[in-house]
Amino acid sequence: MRETSGRLAALAGGVALTAALAGCDFELAPAAPAANRPAAQGTKAATGSPAPRPAAFNETEFQEDVRTAETVTNDFWRRYWERLFTGRYSAPRVVGLYNGRDPNSAPACGDERLERDNAAYCPAGDFVAWDAHLMRSGYARGDAWVYLVIAHEWGHAVQNRLNRRLVSPAAELQADCLAGAVLYGSSDDGTLKFEDGDEQELVDAFKVIGDKAPWTKPGDHGSAIQRLRSFSRGGENGVKACFT
Repeated sequence: MRETSGRLAALAGGVALTAALAGCDFELAPAAPAANRPAAQGTKAATGSPAPRPAAFNETEFQEDVRTAETVTNDFWRRYWERLFTGRYSAPRVVGLYNGRDPNSAPACGDERLERDNAAYCPAGDFVAWDAHLMRSGYARGDAWVYLVIAHEWGHAVQNRLNRRLVSPAAELQADCLAGAVLYGSSDDGTLKFEDGDEQELVDAFKVIGDKAPWTKPGDHGSAIQRLRSFSRGGENGVKACFT
């Protein structure tokens, strides 16, 4: 995904995304090493030939995508808030990347520091933050990962700004729906460009971040298919669909 100033037609793949995941029987895949990207999907080395070497992890592009995801997500809510809700929009504070392997450097949310390999919105401090190892590991599978994680956590910040009656008991699935509305809506607006392979990267990401992920508790976030369905609903029908 890339930020763009040009007009881009909306993606038409919401249903296709859900269909691509439906019926999958998978195990949680280990994260690719942060230093490497996997080889392109579907390519195989010829028999007897060494496998192609993955491209080196590009830290500059990673940092750029994180900043772009933050900017695009915040801009979407800034533009549309007053059309959708009462009051004025205020952005959460962006702590951004943190080192969860060093407990002293992880940001505190109330009396506890954020866990390693997690991403979170903290209501107590009204901030969003993401563990650097989690984000780099996911990015090694594809850049769509950081856009999905950031838009999802921003969705929790949005929920915290709303009347509690609007927040679904299935808050995680609603945040997925809001993430879909942001990313597809930004594509409609021409502020975000979906590149070849991004849809498959989103499917792959949802395979990882369902309840099977090590940082989730059973029932907290929903299955991969439930999460992708919610994301697609927001992508196809916009923010209002996340509150029906």
